This record gives sequence, structure tokens and C-alpha cells, in this order.
Amino acid sequence: MADHNSLITIKLNEQINCLTTLSELLTQELDAIASRRGEGLKEIAQQKMSFLTSISTLDKELSKLIASNDQQTDENADLIKLTRTKLEQCQKQNEVNAHAAHQAQLSVKQLKGILIGAPSSMTYDQAGSVVNTDNSIVRNLKA
Repeated sequence: MADHNSLITIKLNEQINCLTTLSELLTQELDAIASRRGEGLKEIAQQKMSFLTSISTLDKELSKLIASNDQQTDENADLIKLTRTKLEQCQKQNEVNAHAAHQAQLSVKQLKGILIGAPSSMTYDQAGSVVNTDNSIVRNLKA
């Protein structure tokens, strides 16, 4: 039984290490999104997928090990709690990253509309209210 608990402990520590590295990747991803460095995002996405696959595989292995274990140690219970906490942190960070990427995409789309002289675009007046303009300024430029 001690060997079984030791194996669970080893797998849980592997899971925690993967989640820690995933958290670091998510931070790098947010930095790349914020600084609009698209070249690094593809590599980060591939690394994320690799770690997510590893985490999923470890999770399946742990589920089987824990289900077949009659006795749960306090150390393993603490490691399971830590794993869940790290997973929740990664999920929250991923949601923040998705929101940041969406906002960046919207701002690029709006800038593109302004630059190509879309029929109308949204701007703001001095009071901060939204104003639709016909982009006559862009169309009348002779540069």
C-alpha cells in the first residue's frame, strides 16, 4: 500500500509541476497579447497544448490510482487540494487571456476600419459619447 501511495504522490507532484509551467506559459501568452507580438503566440499555443495533453494523461492515471486506493494519506489529500487550486488559477488566467485577445482583435479591427476608410466608424466626442462618422477625413487625404 505504501508503494501505491508513493506512486500517487509522484504523479500528483508531476501534475503540480505541469500546472506550474502552464501558469508560466499563460503569463507569457498574456505578455505577448498585450505587446502584440504575434510571432511568439504560435509557439506558446503549441507548448500549451503539449502541457494540456500531459495534464490530461496524468489526470486519467491519477483517477485510476486514487479509485483503487483504499487509504488516502494526508500528504496526498494536501497535494490534491494544491493541484485543484493551481488548475483553477490556470483556468482563470486562460479566461483573462481570451478576453485580452478578444479586445486586441476588436481594436485592430476598428483601426483597420479607420485606416481603410470604412463607410462609417465609431469615434468619441469630447463628452465621451459614441459618434458615427463618415470618414470624410480619410477619403479627402491626398498623401
